[in-house]
Amino acid sequence: MLTPAQRETFQEEGLLIIPGFYDLESDILPIQRAIYDIIGLVIDKYRLPISRQPFSAETFDSGYQALIATNRAHGAEVYDAVKQIPAFVRLVAHPLHDRLFRELRGEDALPGVAAGGYGIRIDNPGEERFRANWHQEYPAQLRSLDGLVYWSPLLKVSEELGPVQFCLGSHHDGLVPVHSVGAGGKTRAYALVLQDEQERIARYPQAAPLTAPGDLVVVDFLVLHASGFNRAQRSRWSMQLRYFNFNEPTGRAHGWKGSFAAGVDFRSVHPELCADGEAE
Repeated sequence: MLTPAQRETFQEEGLLIIPGFYDLESDILPIQRAIYDIIGLVIDKYRLPISRQPFSAETFDSGYQALIATNRAHGAEVYDAVKQIPAFVRLVAHPLHDRLFRELRGEDALPGVAAGGYGIRIDNPGEERFRANWHQEYPAQLRSLDGLVYWSPLLKVSEELGPVQFCLGSHHDGLVPVHSVGAGGKTRAYALVLQDEQERIARYPQAAPLTAPGDLVVVDFLVLHASGFNRAQRSRWSMQLRYFNFNEPTGRAHGWKGSFAAGVDFRSVHPELCADGEAE
């Protein structure tokens, strides 16, 4: 699947962009259509006078901005529902994901899907509470130090929508301690702030790739990254799923335990990563 140059880029940068990885008709369109239908069901449930455009790949979220403007909690209802779309769950376990994992991690790797580690993000315009600070994936997911995030947008990402930012090569420096800040109403993984954050991220070149539906962004679990600021008039919809290596020693040692999504505070597993001495 990958060229030697692609594998080398990933090893060096911890980031790889594969344009057109998914088939738009068979993989992406059924997910978009189901999202459109779920938004319609929530609008009908609350009998809201919201007009919508006919469905297309470009209008799959029609009515969503008006829905959350009426009541933000309606958006949370959509958010919880869309991760249960069968077409999305099928994509999570796409056979090419296993193959890609082994091409990047070696044929001896034993891939696993991080339970609770897949979903469809909806980053709303100007909303800070659920925007991800600079972070590494491992503390929020655990499972295994050797892990990959598969990230793919459901709409074309522009500068205004706030592309995800990455610190290239940051995975080579290992795990980073974090503080529990919780400012701005943020909780759990969203409340964590890297120790010496600004000094740390200044060490690396950064990338914020603009991608389109069908593209796949592969990210090492230890790469520093952050959600961009959405300054558009539309939410940024994207899919995330996490794969990990069962054979990695740290994951084996703690029984491939999950983190926040599994009801576990990672600091109980890795107290050495708690820079402020707090552990729950």
